[in-house]
Amino acid sequence: MPWRDRSVMEERLRFIARLLEGEPMTDLCRECGISRKTGYKIFNRYKEHGCQALTDRSRRPVRYANQLPPQIESLIVDCKRNKPHWGARKIRELLVRRLSGDIRVPARSTIHAVLDRHGPVKRLGRKRNRATGTPLSSGAAPNDLWCADFKGEFKLGNGRYCYPLTVTDHASRYLLLCEALESTREDLAFTAFERLFLDRGLPLSIRSDNGVPFASPNALFNLSKLAVWWLRLGIAIERVKPGHPQQNGRHERMHLTLKKEATRPPGMNSLQQQAKFDNFMMEFNGERPHEALSMKPPAEVYTPSTRPYDGLPDIAYPLHDRDMLVTACGRICMHKKKINISTVLAGQSLGIKEVDEGIWLVSFMH
Repeated sequence: MPWRDRSVMEERLRFIARLLEGEPMTDLCRECGISRKTGYKIFNRYKEHGCQALTDRSRRPVRYANQLPPQIESLIVDCKRNKPHWGARKIRELLVRRLSGDIRVPARSTIHAVLDRHGPVKRLGRKRNRATGTPLSSGAAPNDLWCADFKGEFKLGNGRYCYPLTVTDHASRYLLLCEALESTREDLAFTAFERLFLDRGLPLSIRSDNGVPFASPNALFNLSKLAVWWLRLGIAIERVKPGHPQQNGRHERMHLTLKKEATRPPGMNSLQQQAKFDNFMMEFNGERPHEALSMKPPAEVYTPSTRPYDGLPDIAYPLHDRDMLVTACGRICMHKKKINISTVLAGQSLGIKEVDEGIWLVSFMH
């Protein structure tokens, strides 16, 4: 039978004890489920070194076939100390000149591994794709520019959190949307913006910060699926510079008024909180005079957009060789190869054009 649920050391001790009591090696090995070769090896180790020999031994190789000689390794480290600004490529060339021809000079990658192991070189940190913001428009007329943001979350009376999604018209200060959402998930934002576009039409541009769901920090050009949808609708995207909320100052000032008048105290649940937001929107847009509008309320200045929302238009690439659809995993397949694009473009059509032999131009909406 195989080893029982005991430690290996205990089983080996029991095995040796039964051998010393006179049990045959063949029968005992068959019962323990091991070969006679293994059994004799354990017994010989015990006779030579006692009980300490029954512990597991290291499986590390006695020698490595391609291990660098310690003399060469110390010479590489000494060269780096003498020439601290030289890299692996130059140090290898120096070794080629110094060492005799019968000594094999290690490869550049090996020299770099030696330097990395001994510490004379510093590892570069992973380059992070940091957002930088985009050029900002003036938004002088209604629907030229909308500003969107999530006001900071707060706890409702039932203990759940509320994430208000707000959208204002930059020129008229009109509060277009104030939706009490349960999270910043992309699908919830899609639904809210689609209802808004059906009611108010499409703006020329939308300004937001660089957080989700408006942007994706690790995606292509920091795009998100929501931002790609806006681009498909012909809406330009503006992003404020990180750490500069004043670039969206009008919207942030509205958030201050919203916080004072519609969140203190908060509603017991999301329905009650949404009712508070609806009342606030009616007062903010229709009654509250605004100094920047010559004491007019925003409703007297704002007019709905003349660009209706009719769903996504078709994309055509007449100047390209072919159209290709991005798969759900963010790839396109060409010549039996899978080429990564971005998951935010999943389901979108791209234009492919060969500009030189083996060089392809990939376009989206151009």
